[in-house]
Amino acid sequence: MNRTRKQSLLESFVTVAATLILSVAAGCSDSQPAPASDDRDHDSAEPGHAGDSQDDHGDEDAADSVKLSAQQIQAASIELAEAGAGTIREQLSLYGVTAPNAERVREVTARFPGAIRSVSKRVGDPVRQGETLATVESNESLRTYAVTSPLTGVVTARDANPGEQTGDQPLFTVADLATVWVEVSLFPRDRAQVRVGQSVRVRSTDTGQSAEGQVTYVAPFGSASSQTLTARVLLDNQDGRWAPGLYVSADVTLAEILVPVAIRNEALQTLDERSVVFLAIPDGFRAQPVRIGRSDAELTEILDGLKAGDRYVTRNSFILKAELGKGEAEHEH
Repeated sequence: MNRTRKQSLLESFVTVAATLILSVAAGCSDSQPAPASDDRDHDSAEPGHAGDSQDDHGDEDAADSVKLSAQQIQAASIELAEAGAGTIREQLSLYGVTAPNAERVREVTARFPGAIRSVSKRVGDPVRQGETLATVESNESLRTYAVTSPLTGVVTARDANPGEQTGDQPLFTVADLATVWVEVSLFPRDRAQVRVGQSVRVRSTDTGQSAEGQVTYVAPFGSASSQTLTARVLLDNQDGRWAPGLYVSADVTLAEILVPVAIRNEALQTLDERSVVFLAIPDGFRAQPVRIGRSDAELTEILDGLKAGDRYVTRNSFILKAELGKGEAEHEH
């Protein structure tokens, strides 16, 4: 798997930390004095050297295994999943920015010209539909009336202060951010692949959070300055995670392929130029070589080496790879 330099440095740091955690969890057994006879330890560590009658396959399994206790597994935050059927998505990756849903934005003006007597909301304040934003005294009737919010949302702009005269300009802007738009840039060569109704996986480039949306609009004309078209994705934002103005990536699903066995991408590691997955065994984990097929941003198809129901390591699988490498280095010494 290709990794950026930043990811590699992060994994190196976590690996060192996890190794220290595993060493502490193992207790003091490693610090015990060595037995008087070195021959017994040597025979135990390298059974293949004791004679030609040793089972070479058994030696290979031992070399590819990492023995960990339940305490060590918990300390290293290692997580497991079960291999099984999955859907591989053929995707088109695009980039864009979040924006308010323009269909849920309202500018609020005064009904009659007059003097603003009070203002009850500021920029950023939440409001309910029908809630008073300000009061105005009409120049003609000298009666005071309320300026209310036309929808439930948040005040995003205010141009009203007590004592000022109202005019034709908006006093407030209120936006309902329960849904937002993601406006992505689409190159002309990709225009034929994107259609209204397609599902889209949106990801934040800063926080890593993701959500599912749907293409609701593809512009019929392009921008002369950028030579791109705009495609719009409607995204649920009830929890307020997607603030307008943030840059995001958007993976448009072009096709979905059901495969019999798939695993999460973070489970894959490379040992001796082979793709491996760490399988759970009674006393730890074993590096299992696999043959991979199609993949997307989350899942990889397994053609050979795993079967449905096999339990494998997902989170922090690279820690086991580091432990395996450390064991090989100690063996060589």
